[in-house]
Amino acid sequence: MIDEVVPVVPGSQVEIVPAAWRDMGAIRELERLCFPLDAWPLLDMIGVLALPSVVRLKAEEDQRLVGFVAADVRRSKNMAWIATICVHPDLRGQGLGAALLEACEAKLDVGKVKLSVRASNQSAINLYKRFGYQQVDTWKRYYKGGEDATVMEKVVS
Repeated sequence: MIDEVVPVVPGSQVEIVPAAWRDMGAIRELERLCFPLDAWPLLDMIGVLALPSVVRLKAEEDQRLVGFVAADVRRSKNMAWIATICVHPDLRGQGLGAALLEACEAKLDVGKVKLSVRASNQSAINLYKRFGYQQVDTWKRYYKGGEDATVMEKVVS
């Protein structure tokens, strides 16, 4: 887990820091705002904030949570699964998603990283492609509402 504060953009008011239990309410609210159909249930969120194998980082602006990323590290498989990444809608398109992804990846120390994304979320897919992710699978009707999931993978080395 990181201890230092990472400025997103020099001079920016947004910083990336470790997330903790005390952030649960704000994270759940952000998840519901970003993923109205797919926000995590309470028990899943407890797991994300409690399991020692999960890297969890938040983006804060003036002590307000505006972004979150969590990755489940599976050392026995030399891989990690980015379980969620979300940015407040008012701050999208400013590089915050990229900063969260980069900060998370820097903490993973595995050979492969995977994630799933709604097939219609082209802006997220483009972001992942810029970071070297490639589509490896499609999960049919995975998301609520019947939308497919695009499964992407990045081989780190």
